Amino acid sequence: MNEAGLATSFAIFAAKQQGNSEVTPDHLLLGCLRVISRFGIATLGPWNLDLEALGIDWVRQPDGPRPKVAYSPASVELFDRAACIARSGGDATVGVVHLLAAFATEEGGLMGELKRTHGITSASWRTAIARIRETAGSNGKEDRSGAGKHEYLTPEEAAETLGIHVQTMRAYIRSGRVPAFRVAGERAIRILRGDLEKVLEPLGEEKKEE
Repeated sequence: MNEAGLATSFAIFAAKQQGNSEVTPDHLLLGCLRVISRFGIATLGPWNLDLEALGIDWVRQPDGPRPKVAYSPASVELFDRAACIARSGGDATVGVVHLLAAFATEEGGLMGELKRTHGITSASWRTAIARIRETAGSNGKEDRSGAGKHEYLTPEEAAETLGIHVQTMRAYIRSGRVPAFRVAGERAIRILRGDLEKVLEPLGEEKKEE
């Protein structure tokens, strides 16, 4: 699942939380910011956008089957614009960077509020997105080689990484020890590689001496 798909999943989740039957541009923007965030802060160029201040529960993950929601006409236009942006750069698929770039000309809703609050212009927003792109792949996924980058694993891959049984990993997921994502509309589960550290703890001195 690429990060654009994950952003869409978060957008649907946000719409569901607000009791909306349609996914609006505001939900899409919140979904994109959630994907690029780290500990609830989405950094874009000189701006550090606090997801909590935007009403996002950045710790909670989408759960359960994807609810039946429609996309508003304005959201469909944003997807179309993002697709055009992707094609203009020679990209075969739409990534989260393309979706974010599609908001550059938006003046209403949440994007308009961010522009007024932070002094964002279309050019400065696109410049910030371009800087993300410098460390991203052509489809908008972040480079997996560096610290703090997103890499999503299956439960089997996560278990293999830690050298434990996959059922143990699934137990960690069920108990909440390891945060996990569900692919929108599917039963497939993905785990952020960086979250695997949550189940590791320092070895006691008495164990080190054995």
